[in-house]
Amino acid sequence: MPRVDPTKVTRSALQNAASVASMFLTTEAVVADKPEENKGGNAGMPDMGGMM
Repeated sequence: MPRVDPTKVTRSALQNAASVASMFLTTEAVVADKPEENKGGNAGMPDMGGMM
């Protein structure tokens, strides 16, 4: 089983991180989830009309 060189793994990780960082810096827009405001509570369950 071949051994994995830690230097190559580190270099590859740094190259990938730099690639992602440059992508964010050169992109005009980034898509992200905007949290929604909670407008009022839940309505709850309606009346069951005389059922138990």
